[in-house]
Amino acid sequence: MDGIFSLAVHALVYLSHKDCWLSSEALAANICTNPARVRKVMAQLKRAGFVFTREGNIGGYRLAADPAALRLDAVADALGVRFVSTAWHSGSDDLGCLVASGMAGIMDGLYADLDRCCRARLAAVTVADLEARIFCTAGAPPAGPSAAAPGQDAKSGGA
Repeated sequence: MDGIFSLAVHALVYLSHKDCWLSSEALAANICTNPARVRKVMAQLKRAGFVFTREGNIGGYRLAADPAALRLDAVADALGVRFVSTAWHSGSDDLGCLVASGMAGIMDGLYADLDRCCRARLAAVTVADLEARIFCTAGAPPAGPSAAAPGQDAKSGGA
């Protein structure tokens, strides 16, 4: 995995939080990456119907989906992300040893099972859930030391 899932989820949570049009530059500044990378990922999210786009000075991206219904497994599907996989396989089909010739297929099956487990967990998490965790709202558990500082309201949150 190359980080596009994290970038996409970050962008969707930020768009939900800000509830306005944001440029790729504004998103990139908050995500800490470059705008070209943001645009590439946001194009995939647009194709999936998760964001609206608008050109011009007040253009950019806006959340199109209900954050409470936007599940993280759907985001992964839109991006074609695999969480558990490998590009390298041990052994070879050409070898007479059953271990050498069978291990790649066995491991691919194991990786596919693990990937399904990740997706099942992500199916229970929405963009709104993550936003609630960040800002400790709606009974969500605290997200840790990066939660909103004292004196910051949940909508401004310093972001």
